[in-house]
Amino acid sequence: MEYPRAFITKFRQMATISQENAYICSLLLLNMRKLTTLFVMGCCAAASAQAPAYHDYFEDKSLRIDYLFTGDAACQSIYLDELSALPHWAGRRHHLDQLPLEGNGELTVRDKQTQTVIYRTSFSSLFQEWLGEPEAQTTQRGFENTFLVPFPQRPATVTIELRDAHRKVTSSLTHEVDPDDILIHHRGHEQITPHRYLLKSGEPDTCIDVAILAEGYTVEEMDRFYQDAQAACDALFEHEPFRHLKNSFNIVAVGSPSADSGVSIPRNNEWKNTAVSSHFDTFYSDRYLTTRQVKSIHNWLAGIPYEHIIILANTDTYGGGGIYNSYTLTTTHHADFRPVVVHEFGHSFGGLADEYAYSDEPSSLYPYDVEPWEQNITTLVDFDSKWKDMVPEGTPCPTPAETDASTIFTKVGVYEGGGYSLKGIYRPVTECRMRINEAPGFCPVCQRALERLIRFYTQD
Repeated sequence: MEYPRAFITKFRQMATISQENAYICSLLLLNMRKLTTLFVMGCCAAASAQAPAYHDYFEDKSLRIDYLFTGDAACQSIYLDELSALPHWAGRRHHLDQLPLEGNGELTVRDKQTQTVIYRTSFSSLFQEWLGEPEAQTTQRGFENTFLVPFPQRPATVTIELRDAHRKVTSSLTHEVDPDDILIHHRGHEQITPHRYLLKSGEPDTCIDVAILAEGYTVEEMDRFYQDAQAACDALFEHEPFRHLKNSFNIVAVGSPSADSGVSIPRNNEWKNTAVSSHFDTFYSDRYLTTRQVKSIHNWLAGIPYEHIIILANTDTYGGGGIYNSYTLTTTHHADFRPVVVHEFGHSFGGLADEYAYSDEPSSLYPYDVEPWEQNITTLVDFDSKWKDMVPEGTPCPTPAETDASTIFTKVGVYEGGGYSLKGIYRPVTECRMRINEAPGFCPVCQRALERLIRFYTQD
């Protein structure tokens, strides 16, 4: 440890006064060195504990990672499929080592040399939903899943984990990413899908970028798609907190053409050749509209800045689906299009749970002894982490359902029934956008959860 010459000279001058003073001064100098060393070590530790700075670790582009989630109810595995480089990073540049929500899975990027966590995100997947279906007891399947992370400047390690309803890790994979790997597929520099912005509030690095993708629209029907995309955009910003935080978003409509008009309805033996191969009857549920062709979704979007995805299906058949940090998929020509697209975006963007219920039995997704990670339902295992602070003092639990039209959508309590179970799971209000299409909007609890998430993505 080096010290200023004047500092050491002064100690030596003091040491010449007497033998006794020399001894005392030597002890002082030794202790000063020890204290200074501890101070410097503390500063270094504090610096290393600071959140990673984006430009210290990442380039201004995206790494797209394609995985296959495979297995059955008894055993699951994760396999790396392909790596791609995209020319833009539209995601957050702060809170990089924090999770937006817990989710049913987690992806963590570490700097290979230091093992510093430099990016984390969470997600849910159709595969994990399927594991609760009867088919998963007897059949093994594979599902595509794709994630975007910032493109690392130096070699990195990526760990992806799947968790069950009890938060137990059921499968994980750790692999390395060398940014100079010649087999990383560079996408999005040519043949970019035609698109137009419906809302442009700022640059991709300062706003939340939502891409609205066409499904089941032929080339001749693209004008209709852009009209439907505008209707979806308008519907979203009719709802709080999106309305007052509208300037936090960019919305781009992406005109991905399909060979056939409409989407597949297997129960009617109708199979269509469409942009992302979506279909009804997912898990044999009539109205559950999804796609397992996740890579095709992202191929259409390559070269366009995006973080969150809404897919609009050109049909008047009722249905849809929303998967946290994956996609929203909904139909455009049913009478309930506008409330449904907002509801499903509550799932895919906000990680909100369904608040409706239809069975006395617990859902396989929400065991009674675990607090759900979704912010708008609770088992009361850890109600302090939810909306307990918003419940008026003296409110009974469970709270009797409101019948007054002036409070049915807004009076916060602990109403039994949610997460598909009539018993043991509770929701914040009697009726909400996450429960019925007739609700005028999100309840106060959902609004707070959504606003927190928007600010997490857009504010330091």
